[in-house]
Amino acid sequence: MRIQVMKLKAILATVIFAGAILSAPTIACAAAPASSQGATASAVQSRLSKKQFRNIKVTVDDNVATLTGTVELFQYKADAQKTASHTQGIKAVRNQIEVKGENVTDAELQKKLLGKLTYDRVNEGNVFDAISVSVRNGVVTLGGHAHNYVNRNSAIARVSNTPGVKEMVNNIQVDPTSMMDDQTRLALARAIYGFTTLNKYALDPAKPIRISVQNGNVELYGVVDSKADKDEAFMRANGVAGVFSVKNYLQVAGQLTEQQPD
Repeated sequence: MRIQVMKLKAILATVIFAGAILSAPTIACAAAPASSQGATASAVQSRLSKKQFRNIKVTVDDNVATLTGTVELFQYKADAQKTASHTQGIKAVRNQIEVKGENVTDAELQKKLLGKLTYDRVNEGNVFDAISVSVRNGVVTLGGHAHNYVNRNSAIARVSNTPGVKEMVNNIQVDPTSMMDDQTRLALARAIYGFTTLNKYALDPAKPIRISVQNGNVELYGVVDSKADKDEAFMRANGVAGVFSVKNYLQVAGQLTEQQPD
């Protein structure tokens, strides 16, 4: 009996010793991440030291950075996220920054943005872009088409740096890269703007006939003075070699807005 008791004590001592060994690393590992997360948060905060980020606070949990606070422009919010995401040790960014800049009505903001985009990239092929803008509660949604990424990114930058924009949704589609489509765009511009009654739309960048081409399929956007001009543009586009189809979304000034694709 005494021998059995001694064996039992020995087993219990072994179990207690093993438990102590196993628990020691667990305590050490739990302490290290907390210190590491704090250092990572400090690193992110240090990178956000510019004046436009002065009201931003950073916390890090499980290598996910959470950004809070306020900025004056939506572009600053986007820049803060980009800066945080490029910090070593950060796996993801939760961007909860609020844009607290200028307050304008949705109608005023939309008018301002349309004006900016109308004259954006003039002489850089913007006649081949058909970018739409809608605003609701300060949230700007961009849609339509851009014929290349440069023009799309330029439009996004214009919007992001406009006071009053609280958030932005980018749904702009970039048309496929194609040498054939590039040739078709030029041919369409010559056919449409070279016609006597339509060349007036080439004089003011605010009043062009927008031409979008995707793999030979053409879409026309903009506002024209009459139904005759709308029909003429459609016929001229249909007569261009290499064009598979033409969708005519041109609107006639003074008439009800026609539904256009997103």
